[in-house]
Amino acid sequence: MKLNCYYFICVVALLTAAGCYKESDLSPAPKPDESTPAAQHAQAADSEWDALNQQVTVLFRAGRYDHAVLVAQKALQLAEQKAGTNHPDVATSLNNLAALYDTQGDYAKAEPLYQRSLAIWEIARGTNHPDVAPSLDNLGGLYNTRGDYAKAEPLFRRALAIRENTLGPEHPDVATSLNNLGLLYDAQGAYAKAEPLYRRSLAIWQKALGPNHPNVATSLNNLALLYDKQGDYDKAEPLFQHALSIKEKALGPSHPDVATSLNNLAALCKNHREYAKAEPLFQRALAIREKTLGPEHPDVAISLNNLAMLYYSQGDYARAEPLFQRSLSIWEKVLGPNHPNVAASLNNLAALSKAQGDYAKAEPLYQRSLAIREKALGPSHPDLLASLQNLAALYRVTSRTAEAEALEKRAAALRATGQ
Repeated sequence: MKLNCYYFICVVALLTAAGCYKESDLSPAPKPDESTPAAQHAQAADSEWDALNQQVTVLFRAGRYDHAVLVAQKALQLAEQKAGTNHPDVATSLNNLAALYDTQGDYAKAEPLYQRSLAIWEIARGTNHPDVAPSLDNLGGLYNTRGDYAKAEPLFRRALAIRENTLGPEHPDVATSLNNLGLLYDAQGAYAKAEPLYRRSLAIWQKALGPNHPNVATSLNNLALLYDKQGDYDKAEPLFQHALSIKEKALGPSHPDVATSLNNLAALCKNHREYAKAEPLFQRALAIREKTLGPEHPDVAISLNNLAMLYYSQGDYARAEPLFQRSLSIWEKVLGPNHPNVAASLNNLAALSKAQGDYAKAEPLYQRSLAIREKALGPSHPDLLASLQNLAALYRVTSRTAEAEALEKRAAALRATGQ
């Protein structure tokens, strides 16, 4: 049975609204007289586009994705009107809109936007320019999320090669690419491949940014998660502690990124049955997120889910269920009813019902979770495998052998293709 309990920190940049490229960066022609009506109109359009992008960023960080999509669509329309369809500003707007769809789990809408953004950057800057690398990372990140690792890997590798060749092997952006490639291998369970990439990324960020930069904490966190998944508590715990210390010092004790580190350290304690240590960490993470992000932010849903998982692990189902329900409600409202996170919540609620012997309540939850994952994720995604196994196990315990065997056959075929 798979029960989601924590989330990676990924350094793939989803929004590039800040520091947008201007027309004057590309055009070798003399600038027009800024006093002319045409020049003033162009300046006004640029200012409006910048303001829209900044608004997209604010809304994204606040978890107001539906509103952010509308603003991003307006920014894209304005960019196309003022600069033409193949301008870098258009590529930035396409990326931002794609990132919002990506975050909402609407990968079918996000993919062609990322692809078009990438194509524009390649035309405008050339195929080996550093500005192309973030688009490669974002498209690769989409495929990685969907479990389409064969498509993701060449994109991450190309981004890494571009950055190493143009920026040098010790540039902070190279560390970003190394981290992203490490996340890809990590997701596949190829820990021996992921670890040296994480370590090299960590070394670059420590040298370039200093030992107390939040990016260093990100590397420490990802390395700690790697060790945790391999059951090496002694290696993971001090790295999580170090990452938390850096973030508290750099960002303050009530920053949302501090909540992420608290969450990951708590998850480590939970996994090793140190429930008394885990609970106050999860509770502090939840309190920070509710205060700084608002009670209906997706990160609040993560904290609610994780605290519920802690109570579930201890058999305290009465305390777990309302937290799972509130987490599900937030994700459905903010991300829509067909997002993979909704599937995870449904799966967790189903497991809770099954553990209490309420199979009639568990079955439709498992079925809906499976249906969402079949639609949203790739055909060989690990979460899809988990849903097949969970529903099959329910059919087994309710003596529905034929239905269980059909799902088990699908799961076996999925495992075979993933090897």
